[in-house]
Amino acid sequence: MHLICGVDEAGRGPLAGPVYAAAVILDPAQPIGGLADSKKLSARTRERLALEIRGKALAFGIAWASVEEIDQINILQATLLAMRRAVEALSVQPSEALIDGNRCPQLQLPARAIVRGDATEPAISAASILAKTARDAEMLRLHEAYPQYALDRHKGYDTAAHRAALKLHGPACFHRRSFAPVRMLLEGRG
Repeated sequence: MHLICGVDEAGRGPLAGPVYAAAVILDPAQPIGGLADSKKLSARTRERLALEIRGKALAFGIAWASVEEIDQINILQATLLAMRRAVEALSVQPSEALIDGNRCPQLQLPARAIVRGDATEPAISAASILAKTARDAEMLRLHEAYPQYALDRHKGYDTAAHRAALKLHGPACFHRRSFAPVRMLLEGRG
């Protein structure tokens, strides 16, 4: 049986938090309606679909690359690392991986990059939803420990509120020091 896994990431652009990736092998016998690019769905719809994906998929894997890894190897390489980890976390070995974007991670199976695949390939849409909901959950967990940064509102993205909190409180352990706004604050140029 030719099993395809879809792979996507969440959190490449934010100033804070890990980058997440998910890999999903959908079950053709249990179709999931409403799959789409996670950015096009409401938080409530993403959460509902994430539960359905976890319940109906043949297999799924969720992984991340840490802030330290992002700062050491750069965000692109950290994203590819998280994607590879997500595929390796699958309990079922796929025949092929469809990767959202224009680059493929190093995998032990054939892989194909599909630009905007999260809008056209259901398995990539499902991976997009799992990666986004897992990352959002991590940002809410960080918000509990560091409420002064309002991570529950912006999820670590570069917003005016986030920059104001950064200036007031300085970068925390979960901020990406290699990203210009954080680096400039650390250098006293923020």
